[in-house]
Amino acid sequence: MIGRLRGTLAEKQPPHLILDVNGLGYELHTHLVVREDAQLLYGFAGKRERDFFRELIRLNGVGPKLALALMSSLEVDELIRCVQSQDTSALTKVPGVGKKTAERLLVELKDRFKAWETSPAMFALVPNQPDGPAPVNTAENDAVSALISLGYKPQEASKAITAIKDKNLSSEDLIRRALKGMI
Repeated sequence: MIGRLRGTLAEKQPPHLILDVNGLGYELHTHLVVREDAQLLYGFAGKRERDFFRELIRLNGVGPKLALALMSSLEVDELIRCVQSQDTSALTKVPGVGKKTAERLLVELKDRFKAWETSPAMFALVPNQPDGPAPVNTAENDAVSALISLGYKPQEASKAITAIKDKNLSSEDLIRRALKGMI
């Protein structure tokens, strides 16, 4: 991850910036928040993360701080899965999100995520099914949530569960096999 760049602003077409650093152009995905007391610039690894951040801060009661907390605790794809499965337990693990806030977020995000559910980026989550999202497997989702609550990163937990070939197992068996595979 690049922590700092020094160069010349080569192109400015909001919301995109291109910074020329010794002849190499870096496209920066940013979001500027202008408040009465501050101007805050948030940077993102890609356009999808920035767009997701913008979707979150459009919600009533969600500011940049809470949006960043959500995105720091859970990957974008994991947040989308939480909304699809209406999983409040994963959201309540995020600092600053209680049960009532999690329930409100899920209700408000469910309608807004209709476009995200059908976006091409979502299909990348589902191997061997490029035409659409896979059906939600609650045992797998429960197992991933359990691994996250044990302290594993969402990406690690998801990878460990998807590596298990037998998909007809209970969430408990999935967790046991995933933990054995992670050791």
